[in-house]
Amino acid sequence: MDRSEELFNRAVKRIPGGVNSPVRAYGAIGMAPRFISRADKCYIYDVDGNRYVDYIDSWGPMILGHNFPEIRESVIKACENGLSFGCATEIEVEMAEFICERLPHVEMVRMVNSGTEAVMSAIRAARGYTGRDKIIKFAGCYHGHSDALLVSAGSGVMTSGVPDSAGVPKGCTQDTMTATYNDLDSVRTLLEQAEGQVAAVIVEPVAANMGVVPPKKGFLEGLRTLCDQHGTLLIFDEVITGFRLAFGGAAEYFGVTPDMVTYGKIIGAGMPVGAYGGRKEIMEMVSPAGPVYQAGTLSGNPIAMAAGLTQLKYLYAHPEVYRILEEKGQKFYGGIETILKESGSEYHINHVSSLGSLFFTKEEVVDYTSAKSSDTKAFAEYFLAMLKEGVHLAPSQFEAMFLSTAHSDEVLEETLDKIRTYFTDK
Repeated sequence: MDRSEELFNRAVKRIPGGVNSPVRAYGAIGMAPRFISRADKCYIYDVDGNRYVDYIDSWGPMILGHNFPEIRESVIKACENGLSFGCATEIEVEMAEFICERLPHVEMVRMVNSGTEAVMSAIRAARGYTGRDKIIKFAGCYHGHSDALLVSAGSGVMTSGVPDSAGVPKGCTQDTMTATYNDLDSVRTLLEQAEGQVAAVIVEPVAANMGVVPPKKGFLEGLRTLCDQHGTLLIFDEVITGFRLAFGGAAEYFGVTPDMVTYGKIIGAGMPVGAYGGRKEIMEMVSPAGPVYQAGTLSGNPIAMAAGLTQLKYLYAHPEVYRILEEKGQKFYGGIETILKESGSEYHINHVSSLGSLFFTKEEVVDYTSAKSSDTKAFAEYFLAMLKEGVHLAPSQFEAMFLSTAHSDEVLEETLDKIRTYFTDK
């Protein structure tokens, strides 16, 4: 028994399932999760001394790689002044100004502590602003674990085979309507059925919690048009895509302007940070400026702000990061596609810039239904083989792979060689 197994055996006695987030569980793989002791650049190291090339990047925040020097030093320096004050700080203002002055679709922003908080609060603000109760989400899109949004959710919910969640009263989800991703007609039908009742349509502009599913041409533009026609707000959940596809996220990448946007992951550089923002007249509904209540004892924490603002400033000052990541994505995910064709495999690889997923299905994956056709047993076999080769992937068919600037061409080629060997030998 290795140390990871020993730690997991201890963990399951005190932590539900042995993990503090279901996406860390290796239950679908049939083994104990790896317990990580440190990380640097594109590598993570487990408690048994094994090194892995990491394609999780802490589920997205580490766009510059692990342990990035400038970010590390900014956190150390901030800690010297204390960890938390429960009062307003200058760096919160700097963070808000930095974002709002550079993103035309974010006129005001409120910091929170997670992506879940950001989405929950954005929905509440949308309802408060419109005076409407209903929302539309998409099957397979994950927007955090708040009650109203655990309906046909993706991410860990898909992996565990739980369609929704126990403990969520029907009343919490009665105003949540579910459409089909990449299907504008399904959205149009719901809006017409509930004419004048829908506060917001919320979407992952790139669905990245049922595996990576890009929007079809015209889908996001069509959502914008439908929302305008029905007086409904359009919310982009950019917890994953924000500051990753471009500095302005998916809104900039696809050229579609949402009314509100939610952020997480990269905005905290690995610290627990989220944010929601949008048009001024909507955000001014939020307390204490308006009647929509939302609070957070540690929101805008100075240590978290130091980490996140340092990363955002670096990304803004180095726009070449996005060109580099686009090129790495084409090279790596395109390489996997070539391997699949050469080996005669009928599996599919989806990707947008640095985000990608290998789907173990013969179907083209365009929505929740086609994603669910994936062979999770085949994925588990692949995951285990890659782990043995020192390649760390998400332990789920339905999660994204993340590339960072720390993934060198040499490392990517080495990984492609291992993938090629796997599919050639099968």
